[in-house]
Amino acid sequence: MSDGMPQAWNMRLISQSDLGGFGNGGEGLALQATTDGRRIMYVAHESGPKDFTALDVTDPSEPIIVAQTEVPNDRVRSNSLDMVDDLLLVAYQGKKVGDAPVGMGIWDVKDPENPKKISHFDTSGPHSRGAHCLWFADGRYAYLSTGAADFQPHNPLDDQFFMIVDVGDPTNPTEVGRWWLPGTRVGDAEDPPERHPDFDTGFRLHNGNVWPERPDRAYLGYIDGGAITLDVSDKSKPTMISRVDYHPPFPGFTHTVMPLFKRDLLIVSDESIVDHADDHPKLVWVMDNRDEKNPVIISTFPLPDPGPFKNTQGRFGAHNLNENKPGPLSMQSDTLIVGSYFNGGVRVHDISDPFRPVEVAYYIPAYPDGMHGVNINDVYWDENGLIYAIDRFKGGMYILELTL
Repeated sequence: MSDGMPQAWNMRLISQSDLGGFGNGGEGLALQATTDGRRIMYVAHESGPKDFTALDVTDPSEPIIVAQTEVPNDRVRSNSLDMVDDLLLVAYQGKKVGDAPVGMGIWDVKDPENPKKISHFDTSGPHSRGAHCLWFADGRYAYLSTGAADFQPHNPLDDQFFMIVDVGDPTNPTEVGRWWLPGTRVGDAEDPPERHPDFDTGFRLHNGNVWPERPDRAYLGYIDGGAITLDVSDKSKPTMISRVDYHPPFPGFTHTVMPLFKRDLLIVSDESIVDHADDHPKLVWVMDNRDEKNPVIISTFPLPDPGPFKNTQGRFGAHNLNENKPGPLSMQSDTLIVGSYFNGGVRVHDISDPFRPVEVAYYIPAYPDGMHGVNINDVYWDENGLIYAIDRFKGGMYILELTL
């Protein structure tokens, strides 16, 4: 680790793009198949001046930038994006409450070289930083982690909640429902949740995902609120089915809850948010979900010794997962889980035995020029087996192949 050379096991690098010198990738990767036979990867940026990059990966050994857009001002970032067909949705978040314009942008990218913004769904307000993440899988509903003009939290760390937006008419997106952890909003009948005595990262939503296999269920990573399952059969009135909250004693930041429907499992990642592994361990949990009212933790993914990662830049530990995104351009697997682990790189675990997950591959890129580490922020696994990984520092896009 200390020499900055790439580290690889059962995985090889095909190519890298520094995205024209703007390699600070966020948590949004989405793949498009164009009518003229090209494959375009869209990348959200962790911070400005770029909004998103469109990268032609038709030949994965030679990715080519075909478009880059810019955020409207230096107070706004496009941390997340998702797409169906030629409709691209981008989440916009401010650096602080009151920044604007924040919320969700809707783009027509039928011509990738010339993205056209169709509309902006505004979620700015005096207590809102806007949208941090979004999920869009069925072509109709977007699921946002966002604040809103009419939402005032008791604690400013609890400002983002689950919002369902109908984008059937992309020129006029409309909110159809919302849910937040009871007690976090001013005006709630419930008491505010008790803060963690040793850390406080917020009772707010990070990811809220709905898969077409179960359109009546939403799976939420609610940061200090834990892993939550909602009934969204009535999208105007989501209701909670279960909540698994294992912090304390573990440090907070439940990030992603991914169901494996055929196996009645939940794969739940926490996010490391402190440099030099100072919040170790930040883990990926496996939960038995046969009784969805009472998910039970049965194992965690193994992590390498954090020692070598303490002396490199950035964070170490779990973060994003390849989320088995539905559709023909994504790999879906019930046994291999691909994840991003910041300066731990891309790591792959086999959960054939859910009680004993085993690491089977990893790739840690060489340090970018001027850096003493990488921070792999997000991953996307396509239907051909290629893994796209983005660095939140400056390394840009890495295109990888499993050699298992």
